[in-house]
Amino acid sequence: METKRKRIWEIDFLRGIALVLMIVFHVVFDLNDIYDYPIYYGSGFFYYIGKTSAILFMLLSGVSCFLSRDNIKRGLKIFGIAMILTLVTYLYNPAFEIKFGILHFLGICMMIYPLLKKMNRLFIILLSIVIIIVGNMFSKITVSSQFLFPIGLMSSTFTSSDYYPLLPWMGVFLIGAVVGMTLYGKKESLFKYHMRDNIIMKLGRNTLLVYIIHQPLILLVLELISKHHVS
Repeated sequence: METKRKRIWEIDFLRGIALVLMIVFHVVFDLNDIYDYPIYYGSGFFYYIGKTSAILFMLLSGVSCFLSRDNIKRGLKIFGIAMILTLVTYLYNPAFEIKFGILHFLGICMMIYPLLKKMNRLFIILLSIVIIIVGNMFSKITVSSQFLFPIGLMSSTFTSSDYYPLLPWMGVFLIGAVVGMTLYGKKESLFKYHMRDNIIMKLGRNTLLVYIIHQPLILLVLELISKHHVS
């Protein structure tokens, strides 16, 4: 992440936008999968809201890795929280278990980043393209192994309520890293003016906390609304 002394406001703002989109998508997901409301998210408007949110997070995480001083520590923290979410979702309902969601993905990417940061930018771009192509090929393959899902190879019985494998999505993360290297070499905002502080930026400064608490809060609110209508 950016240094505490001088945050880059546009990154916070875009991260806040990604969070809002994610919350909207998860509300729709919960309404459909838990409360049986006929709101489809497998394609169309809500599908693209979810994917836009995820891609924004990946790109911004790549940018932030360039700006960060300790990506290994950050990556271990994020991945540790992801594994806790795996356990919690499994205990809540195995059908909703998150085996390899976006936090798992981002945590591993952060830990891999130090191996790539000194490489030529053109090489990283070419690598990202290869990863995206291979990952899309993997998505069309079914394997017998139950343990290759982190790289995008799934068995016929694999399920995960949130799933972003390293291939192809690490390609997007690497593009974000190149954006950081190219645009934020001085590690300061690209703009001469500073946007006035607002709720979106505050969300963006507290991404991890909001990510952890938003789903329980959504479920609580939906449950209260549901019970109110029943009564």
